[in-house]
Amino acid sequence: MVIVEGNTSLSSHSISIFIGEVVMSPDVQAERKAKVPALEMLSSAFTLSDMEIFIFPELLYALVLANIISPVIWGWRKDPWFKGIDKKKPIQRINRVKQFVMDNFVFNLDLETWGLTTKEREIERFRGFLSEEVIARSNALFGYEGDKHYFSIDIRRHFGLDKYTDNVIPYWKTETVEAMNAFRYKGGYTTGAGECVSLSTLYTAALFLVAKIPLDKIFLMATPLHSQNFIDVNDGVLTNNRRIVTKNMWTNGTSLSTKARRALENEDVTVVSHISGNIHTVYREASIDPDAYNYFATALSSFLRADLKPEVISNFIRKESEFQRCFQYRHSMHGKEMYIEVEKIYKYEHTSPNSFSTDSRATLLNEIDDEEFSFTPIPDRIMLNDFEEFLRSHPDLSIEDLDVISIRELEIEKCPNIERMFKSLKEFLLVIPRLPGMDKEFKASERLEIPLDWPRERVIEYIRCEAERNLTTQLALYAYRDMERIDWVPFVKAAVERNPVCLTGLEEKSVEEIRHVLDKMENESIYDETRLALPDEVWNYGRGDGLEKAFLMVNVLLNRHPNEVFTLNVRGKDVTIESKIGSLKFISNKGLWKRVTMSSGEYRTV
Repeated sequence: MVIVEGNTSLSSHSISIFIGEVVMSPDVQAERKAKVPALEMLSSAFTLSDMEIFIFPELLYALVLANIISPVIWGWRKDPWFKGIDKKKPIQRINRVKQFVMDNFVFNLDLETWGLTTKEREIERFRGFLSEEVIARSNALFGYEGDKHYFSIDIRRHFGLDKYTDNVIPYWKTETVEAMNAFRYKGGYTTGAGECVSLSTLYTAALFLVAKIPLDKIFLMATPLHSQNFIDVNDGVLTNNRRIVTKNMWTNGTSLSTKARRALENEDVTVVSHISGNIHTVYREASIDPDAYNYFATALSSFLRADLKPEVISNFIRKESEFQRCFQYRHSMHGKEMYIEVEKIYKYEHTSPNSFSTDSRATLLNEIDDEEFSFTPIPDRIMLNDFEEFLRSHPDLSIEDLDVISIRELEIEKCPNIERMFKSLKEFLLVIPRLPGMDKEFKASERLEIPLDWPRERVIEYIRCEAERNLTTQLALYAYRDMERIDWVPFVKAAVERNPVCLTGLEEKSVEEIRHVLDKMENESIYDETRLALPDEVWNYGRGDGLEKAFLMVNVLLNRHPNEVFTLNVRGKDVTIESKIGSLKFISNKGLWKRVTMSSGEYRTV
């Protein structure tokens, strides 16, 4: 049993509390109305693991809002890199943000950062929400096999889990912008860092605040292995970790686009999140605006469909290198027709700034050594020039018309496995996204509206007011760590139950030695004002306010002595941990006042 005291209710408008559980009214994910523990949901807003976001999809946009009200991204507006950005076109503004992200963050998905848990522990924790079978769809480490790439390389070996037993899995927590920035304090890093969900939520906030892209044009997509955004600008833009992909880039056949395509080619999109709400592949009810979702689905499908153009064919051959041996290319040299195997052209392309698929083709061909060319056509190879000319002379051909291309005209019988090649070409030109279906009960929550010209203070005030009736904004205050306005019990639960890294790092040390380690750390929080870092954030970044260090110490003590009662007294600057085994004092600059009692899963606050 978890004992909750103090300001524990979520919102009387949308949720009612009973015995530590909540029932959601019809306007907020009604199918979870039977039994949804409020404490489990609220504590998840602090740790934000991939599993937690799958179970509680409102958390995804809650983190977006937490980043939007953070002072960090508002500070980016003053960076010289963004000087004059308001005068640029939308795609130019997006590219500016992309380069800033590239310069200041790296992708991080190691096992050590946020620690490990077990399948059994996570399944037991969420047993009341979804079945084990459904949970397995959310995480490759539970048996998900949707992405053929990861399945083929043995996903546990890929992520370094092969040295552990099969039941061990990483937490893979999503970072706030403050935690992403703080990676620069962690050994081995010189910039900020974050995993894919962190980067997608960071991008959403940055595109809104800095690039001035309206929030209703940004859709977040989560799959079991990845998170990407679709931005409704021009023909569409995808974010992919630190990078962006335009429609032209989607089919350019490079390694970048191949990686960006992987999730949408092979995985189900489990959650789509938007300013209007969300839709989940498992839950029967959806809070997203159905018109907005239908528009998104249409726009994304258009983005993922390429026209049957000559340059796209060379992009395809670049990507699917096994089919390069089917083609040769005719090139005029010194007044004579010369011929070359296509794979040789791409070999030169690897080290050239020029491309075989663009206007720089002629320049690339001129870079190739003369001896690479043959004076006579190469036997048993299709002339790529003829294939391209055929497409130019039939501009109305669609992807569906590929099968009618004349075998006699193109002599494509010279290519082995021609049927497989055309099948791969169709898949390259047309990706059909596996989105949550429209067969949902769309029950809209209170629609959020945040204009581009609002100052930060007004955005914060709006989110705080909306938290009275909107679950996502209420969760945003928890993800933001607004400790003056939220109940502390969910933070305490997250701090002492899901912060294993500091426990591992300090397991061989006595209390006195731990205190010495904490005293040597920088007395500086990664969060401003009255917001608090979790114990593993303090440990990873080697810094923290006295109150944050006290929570780290309590995490260690409570895990070592689960039957002991620990009381944390916070009185402005004075922070004291009290128990039968002694007391410890810390100095805090957070200016908070609270009394927290903790023992074996029971938490009280006054």
